[in-house]
Amino acid sequence: MSQIEDIREMARDRSVASISRILSIDEKTVRKYAKQDDFSPKPPRRNTRPSRLDAHTHLIDRWLTEDEKRWYKQRHTAKKIYERLVLESPGFDCSYNVVQRYVSKVRGTGRQLRANQELVWHPGQTQADFGEADFLQRGAMVRKKYLTLSFPQSNNSFTQVFGGENAECVCQGLKDMFGYIGGVPRLIIFDNATGVGRRMGEVIRETKVFRQFRAHYGFSVRFCNPRSGHEKGNVENKIGYTRRNMFVPEPAFDDVETFNRELLDRHVVKAEEIHYKKLLPIKELYRADEQALLRLPAKPFDVCRYEYVKSDGYGKIHLDARHHYSTRPEYAGGEVLVRIRAHTVDILDENQQLVVQHARQYGSSRSDTLDYRTSLAMLLRNAGAWPNSGIRELVPPILQELMDAQPRDELQATLRTLHVLTNRYSFETALTALEEGIRINRSSFCDTAVLAARISEYGLDTAAEQGPDLSAYDTLLAVAGATT
Repeated sequence: MSQIEDIREMARDRSVASISRILSIDEKTVRKYAKQDDFSPKPPRRNTRPSRLDAHTHLIDRWLTEDEKRWYKQRHTAKKIYERLVLESPGFDCSYNVVQRYVSKVRGTGRQLRANQELVWHPGQTQADFGEADFLQRGAMVRKKYLTLSFPQSNNSFTQVFGGENAECVCQGLKDMFGYIGGVPRLIIFDNATGVGRRMGEVIRETKVFRQFRAHYGFSVRFCNPRSGHEKGNVENKIGYTRRNMFVPEPAFDDVETFNRELLDRHVVKAEEIHYKKLLPIKELYRADEQALLRLPAKPFDVCRYEYVKSDGYGKIHLDARHHYSTRPEYAGGEVLVRIRAHTVDILDENQQLVVQHARQYGSSRSDTLDYRTSLAMLLRNAGAWPNSGIRELVPPILQELMDAQPRDELQATLRTLHVLTNRYSFETALTALEEGIRINRSSFCDTAVLAARISEYGLDTAAEQGPDLSAYDTLLAVAGATT
């Protein structure tokens, strides 16, 4: 531009030839800029040159269009397109890089056209989906799922952590969140892969427990189209936000249900933040969502499902194909009624009373959850199995050594004491009482029972209570004795 400015200034009082000599440029260039009357900016134009790939782009476009109807994991990659062109397209002589750039250009344009639709969300409408993060549970690093319920109108959200993402987890998480916020959203939008149901074309199939849950609370539901996470972009963003802001570093807890109750309170603090677009505190915008909530039903929903499951020869049941839970040995080979919840698996007897409760297991690896306390009655009838029983592995070394050395009749008496006190108090209390009885040389049943009662009510280290002041009775007794 500086040279153009020189030409136009000199053209006022010099000839084209003299300007050409002074600036050492061609006279045609001088005339061009001396006569130009518009220097306004012009939009850039790309010089498009013919490419050897032009003869084959119709094939690439056709394959990419057909891909839109396929499962996203089985679509053409740029490499696969290049290989097919080499094999199927006569005269093809382009490099892979040329094909790769063209495929990226076409796909990039398609993504951009599909991504920029802004939706309007009304108060009381929500979106729900699962994310996953690592947690320190009882000192061990485990990867768990977390259900997030977001309110797009206010950008508020709530989260609950679970071992998996099945219908029981979704219903339990929603139930706890409904109770916390004091109402029920009018509409919840779910991902098609969530465990509560699935949309196949225009047909929606919901799981039984979720249908019952939805009827109980009265909210409406909508499922996204398959592989269309952008239809619930607010909760997708909230899942990442929650992981970055609430789960870094990895939270540590012993009991996930206790952690979940604390987690709901943490969202109150996050609601103090300013809405990214409306520039108002999220908690103020959330008031409109609160006013749109439906009332909670009079009775809470019991989130569980019941199944009759046949136990194997060891009295164990199999759930979710890979997780094994112990019942009682006497139930071996028979059907057992099982109550399945998000966090627990309950084994019930013929009167629907709880026999044993296990923590529910998740994951793709095989698990074997045992509660040897249920086999105490069987061990009493066959004390000879003591050396190889699972109960022996749970007994403290000092008690284990004593029981290993006992004759059969004494061993049966010890096992009977353990069985009775376990039913009356707990297995851990019974073990502690037996161990303490050995330490103080008071191992009879009566002594052990007193110790178990004390452990259960007060604890061994709790000092005895002072009790009432009886000095007045001492005075009266002294007076009475003196008069007689």
